[in-house]
This record gives sequence, C-alpha cells and structure tokens, in this order.
Amino acid sequence: MTDYRIKGETGEWEVVVGLEVHAQVTSNAKLFSGAATAFGAEPNTQVSLVDAAMPGMLPVPNRECIRQAVRTGMAIDAVINKYSRFDRKNYFYADLPQGYQISQLYHPLVGEGSLTIEPDEKAGIDGEKVIGVERIHVEQDAGKLMHDQHPTMSYVDLNRSGVALMEIVSKPDMRSPAEAGAYLRKLRAILRYVGSCDGNMEEGSMRADVNVSVRKPGDALGTRTETKNVNSVRFVMQAIEYEAQRQVEVLESGGTVDQETRLFNPDSGTTRTMRSKEDAHDYRYFPDPDLLPLELDDAFLDECRASLPELPDAKRARYEAAGISAYNAGVLTAEVENARWFDALLETGAEPKAAANWVTSELFGALNRLGKDIGDCPVTPAQAGELLGLIADGTISGSIAKQVFEIMLETGDGAAKIVEDKGLRQTSDTGAIEAVIAEVLANNPNQLEQYRGGKEALFGFFVGQTMKAMQGKANPQVVNELLKKALSQ
Repeated sequence: MTDYRIKGETGEWEVVVGLEVHAQVTSNAKLFSGAATAFGAEPNTQVSLVDAAMPGMLPVPNRECIRQAVRTGMAIDAVINKYSRFDRKNYFYADLPQGYQISQLYHPLVGEGSLTIEPDEKAGIDGEKVIGVERIHVEQDAGKLMHDQHPTMSYVDLNRSGVALMEIVSKPDMRSPAEAGAYLRKLRAILRYVGSCDGNMEEGSMRADVNVSVRKPGDALGTRTETKNVNSVRFVMQAIEYEAQRQVEVLESGGTVDQETRLFNPDSGTTRTMRSKEDAHDYRYFPDPDLLPLELDDAFLDECRASLPELPDAKRARYEAAGISAYNAGVLTAEVENARWFDALLETGAEPKAAANWVTSELFGALNRLGKDIGDCPVTPAQAGELLGLIADGTISGSIAKQVFEIMLETGDGAAKIVEDKGLRQTSDTGAIEAVIAEVLANNPNQLEQYRGGKEALFGFFVGQTMKAMQGKANPQVVNELLKKALSQ
C-alpha cells in the first residue's frame, strides 16, 4: 500500500480505520419471531407480539439466520464457535420496544477470520492486503423513527424490529479511505456470493459504523470516534477522509479527540457529534434468561460448509488459470450476478480469454448504454456463445460481430439467424479478395508509391479500403496476407 498520510503542521499523521458492518441476514422471518422481513411494506404491518415486546412473549431463535451467519463465517475462514450465547444490551430508545437489544458480546457465534483486498493502482493499493475480522455476532435490529409524518411528533415503525443482523467487526487494519472502500466492496461481494445478505446499502440491509483514529507513524493507537450507520461505500470513504482531517486539526491545535459517536451528513460530506461513546459496562450486558446457549454439532457445520458456493477469490484464480487477465477476472468476479452469467457463457464452449474480453467491453458497454444490469440483459449466455462461436470459426469478423450484436440487442434474435437473414457471412474467397485488392491498388497509385518508398504505415489504409470495398465481409486475416503479397510485388 502506498502510504496514505495526512500532512499537518507538525508532520505526517497515519490514519487507522476499523469497520463494524451490520448486514441484514437473508431470511423470510425475523431472528426470534415468524414475522416477515420484506422491504418496503406499510409501516407496522410486519410486527409480531415478540417484536412489539408484549408481556409474556418468548423469543425462539430462527435456525436459518444462524445457518446464514455460520456460512458467512466459513466464507472468510473464520473460527466457528460451537458454543455461543445471547446477551441483553440494555438501553432506552423509542424504537426499541423491549428496552434492550438481544445481541452477543461475550460468546459470539463466529470468531476471528480475514479477507484479502486486491491491488488497485488507481486507488493507491499496490499489493494484496489481508484485513482481519475480529468477530461476527448475531443480533436483532431496532425499529425506525419517522420524523417527517407530523410537525411536532415522531412516529415509530416496528417493521425492522427483530430483523436478524450480522455485525461483522473488522480489526483496525485499514490505513486509508481506499482500503476501507476495497474491504467493504469485497465483504459485500462475499455476502452476495454466499447469499447471506443482499448487500443493498441503499435499502439499509447493509450499513457500516466507521471507527477512525489518527496517530504519528509508530505511535500507539489514538482515541477513536465512531460514525454511525453510513450507507454507501463512497460515503464511508468520505467520512474517513473528513473525520481523519478533523482529528488532525483538533490535535495540532492543542485539543484532544473525544471518544464519541458521530453522524455523517451525505450532503456536506461532514460528520457531527451525536453522543459520547458508551463502553460495554454502560449497557449492563448480561446473558438473556429467555434464550438457551447455541450449541452447534458437526452435522450442522458440515451442512453449512457443503452449501457454500465457489467464492470470489477461488473463481478469480480459476479465470486467471484459464488465460483471463487479472483485471478482467477481477471485473467479472466483483458481482456474483456477472460471474454467474459469465460461467453460463463458458459452459457453451466459448474460449475463456476471448469471452472475457467480449463481456467486459462489448456486453458491459452495451448494458451501461442501455441503463441495464446483467439480470436484465436482452442477450442470453447461450446467444452470446453462439455469436462468439461464429467469430471463432471465421463465419463473421469482429467488426461484423458488432453489427450482429446490436441487432441481437434490439430483436432478441440469435446470431446465426441474423447473419443468414442479413447476408453477413464473412468471405475467405482468395480470388474475390485478390480482385478487390488489385482494384484498390490501381485506384490509389500515390499511396502505393509512398508505401513502396518506405511509408509502411499506409498498410492500414489499404486494409481499410479493401474491407470497405467488401462491405466488411472479407476475412481480415486473409486480407492481410494477400495485401502483403500484392504490395511486395
């Protein structure tokens, strides 16, 4: 990593970052009740008696939520604790009906793990870097306060109350906004591959608490602040940049950084004080008396491990081993939907390197132009495989393939049908091509004289003129060979 430093009046300062990511577990029901979890429902329509903290209601753990959290831990090579326990985190807030949150402090479900972020020259990440994960624990979400429904009152929506969250706590291993952004993107990709969280930050199903401190290089860790509930990768990076600069200015002016909780303002890109930072003892944690400890057996763990898909790092390594460039492999594996589409394309027999080049340039370019993602792609992997097959066997040239692809996007027709209907089949007829070349040379005597006088760059001119005369249907390789022969005579 190229050192990211903040230059102050007293020298350079190092930034230390840790992230606490709250990821909503993919499950049709909440962590301790059978209430639904669908996004966008009318307020207070997905609330059970347990979620509303009605007297006498007892929580019952949702096995699927536990399974998804265990699978997530396995995906980052973390320690899975066969014994874990739920604790009550006591605090009062209007959107927390029980007056406490059921969480895990002392005995989390998942212990230490790690994930690796890839090099990114533009971002200043020169090589791979391993970011440690301290723990993953399971907890219930709170409700939501709605401040825009009434001029003098706030309303409470309990639809999210009791929704299962994984809190994924990193170690303070990141040293720049870019590293934090790369970590968050990689973590989101892993969650989506595993299927344990959809990663939709704009819907609130994944958000980050951003811990930032600064220090002089080599010094002990400084006092950190925690900026709560940041809901995009870009905002996380902005919050780190602003907060680190703010702390440096405080320290260099003779002040001290307060350990506090802050809020991020996406409009201004700034943070502001929310409240002083609480420690664990302030929440009076104690074991939840209504819930037995979780004790996982080997059969359950084996089931979880067997259900894991091929993960991003393994998939990228497989692509690179097949001859795909590291850059293209990274692009193709960044989103699970793209990787699945590409794998389906490879299953048609498409040559991996050519397929990767076509997908990352032609296909992604077209989707970007149309404002679509891979899930809405008008062309199926099977159709794309047919198109690439026509290029590979010489039926059409690369330039004709671009025309065919545009027609495929518009009509949904297959490549072979379009080639036949439009008469776009490439010709390798040497006699026909030689006749056109002779005509091109006869029509351009000045250029011919210059070429034979040493201006070899004009070779491309003659290729272009020949292809134009043959309406792009000549085999480029045959044209090149025959042109070289004709020009050397």
